[in-house]
Amino acid sequence: MSTVAVLDYGAGNVRSAVRAVEAAGAEVVLTADRSAIDAADGLLVPGVGAYSAVMAGLTRIGGDELIRSWHESQRPLLGICVGLQVFFARGEEHGVKTEGIGLWPGAVTALEAPVVPHMGWSQVSAPTSSRMFDGVAEERFYFVHSYAATETPPGTVVTTATHGGSFIAAVEDGTTWAAQFHPEKSADAGARLLRNWIGTFPGAGAARH
Repeated sequence: MSTVAVLDYGAGNVRSAVRAVEAAGAEVVLTADRSAIDAADGLLVPGVGAYSAVMAGLTRIGGDELIRSWHESQRPLLGICVGLQVFFARGEEHGVKTEGIGLWPGAVTALEAPVVPHMGWSQVSAPTSSRMFDGVAEERFYFVHSYAATETPPGTVVTTATHGGSFIAAVEDGTTWAAQFHPEKSADAGARLLRNWIGTFPGAGAARH
């Protein structure tokens, strides 16, 4: 069975993500221990709250460098919600600019919409080349956020959604995937997406036969 390390840097509300990944068919360990993380097949980066607080938590445990290393080594990586946002170069909240991990250029900025936060179920627009949304390209996913990225990172497969204007709902960059929404709160569609991710792990296909 595949193993997923959920990065433990002090983020709240991670238990639902742990349970959802377990239900999708992987063993899960919630940890900041490097040896346990290195032994895992996939690394999941959860994120709720302020961009600056998430970056502070990640930096405190060396999670920023760990995430860059997984990305550069092309190991399966999944960021959720603010976990997607910190993969970009910077976040801008209440006039404060915070440096991100910088896997991709661009800034995460306030949603321009009549009602903020964007909270609830929204349909995504996924390209046909998406592996992340295989089987769920026309489904709705659960969002809770006031900030988003809008600049498509070069060489990536980007899925969008709309709240006021269009924003990035998900990014696929080789083995690095990220979702602005919460797969763990998105019912059957979210479960299928997590299975799609686990299915990309080396040896995962053989393990199912």
